[in-house]
Amino acid sequence: MQIKSTRFGEFEVPEELVVQFPEGLPGFEEEKKFAFLPYDKEENSPFAYMQSVQDPDLTLLLADPFLFFKHYNLNLDDETAVQLGLNNEEESAAVYGIVSVPGSMDQMTINLAAPIVVNWKDQKGMQVTLRRSPYSTKHRLFPLGLPQQQTKE
Repeated sequence: MQIKSTRFGEFEVPEELVVQFPEGLPGFEEEKKFAFLPYDKEENSPFAYMQSVQDPDLTLLLADPFLFFKHYNLNLDDETAVQLGLNNEEESAAVYGIVSVPGSMDQMTINLAAPIVVNWKDQKGMQVTLRRSPYSTKHRLFPLGLPQQQTKE
């Protein structure tokens, strides 16, 4: 699939990396298809981009929350699991947090209260708002500073 992006230019994305969001995303309800792009193809990065197929200006930075927060817990309710096509315990979903970079990289935050959940088998996704959650929309990714800064001290 050919995609235009103000961040990446025009490029080809394999269909298996395009995910349908039947309800869109909160604030972007009209955006129904997104391409998932690795942050760095050479390294095994915990980051990825989610590029709207329709809107060249809409690119979100994502991260795997489990790599940063070992005790992160996500329990999908039955209705959400059915909507995503996760009908039995053997089917698993990928979970991503939307990352914000307010100024500098050491100030990056991740939204743990409303993760992006993707059923890659059916290429279907949604942003799930967790109810009664201890998580916030702005957890600092690097509360002790960037990893290279931590090793210098």
